[in-house]
Parts: sequence; C-alpha cells; structure tokens
Amino acid sequence: MVKVGQRDVIDIAYLNPDRPRLGIEVLTFDVLRRRLRRAVARTASRPDFHQLLLVRGGEATVMVDFVPQLCTPGRLLHLRPGQVQRFPADAEGRLAELDAVLVLFTAAFPPRLPQLASLLDGFGPAGWTLSPGDLLVLDRALAEITAEYHTLEDRREHTNADLTVPLLRQLLGGVLLRLARLPHPDRATSAKAGGEVFRAFRYELERSFAVTRSVQRYAAQLGYSPRTLTRACQAATGRTAKELIDARVALEAQRLLVHTDLPVAAIGRMLGFSEPANFGKFFTRETGDTPGGFRTRWR
Repeated sequence: MVKVGQRDVIDIAYLNPDRPRLGIEVLTFDVLRRRLRRAVARTASRPDFHQLLLVRGGEATVMVDFVPQLCTPGRLLHLRPGQVQRFPADAEGRLAELDAVLVLFTAAFPPRLPQLASLLDGFGPAGWTLSPGDLLVLDRALAEITAEYHTLEDRREHTNADLTVPLLRQLLGGVLLRLARLPHPDRATSAKAGGEVFRAFRYELERSFAVTRSVQRYAAQLGYSPRTLTRACQAATGRTAKELIDARVALEAQRLLVHTDLPVAAIGRMLGFSEPANFGKFFTRETGDTPGGFRTRWR
C-alpha cells in the first residue's frame, strides 16, 4: 500500500502467505524474487518487520536508508522495521539473483531477552562481513531454523505446532544472540558501553527528534545532566549527543525528501525548523548537499 502524499515508497506489512498467524517465515531469496511484483521490486519500500539475509553466493547491492550495503558471499544483513530499503540489485540495476536465505519475523516473535534489545531496535548495524568461523556457525543455525520451519509445511510428519513454534522462537533467539556478540562492523565500541543512560536516550530520541534538538532538554527529560548524557553517547558510539540528534533529524529529512512530494519548507516545519533557510543550512551541513539537490539526485 502506498500512503497518500508519498511518491516512491511502499509500506509493506508482514504477511506469511502460508501461515498467516505465524510471526516468522523462512525462505530463499529466489522464492522471494519470484513472489515480488515488478513494480514493488523496483520501488523503495518500508517493511514493518525484521529481515535477516545471509548471502551464500552471487553479488548485489541493497540500499538501506541511503547507505549501500554489499550482498556478497559471507555477508549477513539485518534490516529493521521502518528502515527504507531498495531490494538487492545487480550492476545493471535489475533485481539480483542471489543464493541466500531469508528469515522474516515480526518484532513480537523473538524471545524477550534483555541482551537482544540493542540489536532489535533501530540503532544496530545493517550488515556484517562474517569471518569463516562465524559464517559456518550462523549458516548451520539458519539451516536448523529452515529445517524446523519446513516441518510445519509437511503434513505427513503430523507436526505438533504447539511445540514447533516455541522451538522456532528459541532457535531464532539463538541466532540473534550470536549476532549480538559479533563485533560492530564500524567501531570498536558498542551500545553496551553507554549503559542505561544511552539506551534511554535512544528511545527518547526516536520519540522526540522532530520536537527538539536540544541536548539540555533530552537530559532534563531523562533525569541526567547534559555532561552525563554526552559521555554515555560518546562511550557507546564515539559521537556526542548533539551529533546523534542531528544525524537522526537529517535521516528523517532524507527519507521525506526522497519518498514524499512534500515541499522542502513543509518538511523543514515537520522537523522543527520555523525558517526554510535554517533547514537548508542544517541539511547542507549534515549531508553536504542541499535539500533540492539531494531530492533530485536520489530520485
């Protein structure tokens, strides 16, 4: 479904075509490729579910929130609900042919483990290049999920779904725990380094980025001093609280510029800028491009 006011983005709701009530689906990329309508395959989309993609063969590039991610053997991608993506494409821009396994799951399906919070929110890495050892372990783990998932489809086995579905939940939890302990591909620090202060800030930022860009206001809302908040952010990401706030606002501006027909001034107002000139200066400082130039280049 395409929302009113949007040009190039399709919101995709989770739907398992074989088992509509099951919050997980396991399939190959080839199956997904045959399922996708051409118009959807060529259009930016915003799924409301998680996607794990382990590439075993082939080469492609997938765009996740305007950042290209390689799809090559040994790459593992994790796309989260709300992220804008374009499906893996080859060098000519066509939907790629990949030997890859996909695990699609809703936010409610994984087991509730505190160790998974930082992985499942919108702030974790989009992809890893796995070491041979990690690739072997994760490939085996996904093969086990695949095999267990297909027992639900084989009526000859008289599968007890009351046992199989909880098992799938736990197997997925095991995969996610393995991902959570992988080193961050972009930095030596991690969200854990910022502790509870950083975790609270991330969720408040997602809720309030269009309302305020003030570190002092975030700190007051959370009950910490600005210095404590900034130290937690630097420990977790290497960036200050102000840099993270501005980056989140800039990302939303990029999404709105490319995937809606809203005027630049209206987008600026939605993000808390009373004057279009101030929004333009902010956007150029954060992205190196003007709002109009960015919209033209990405469309």
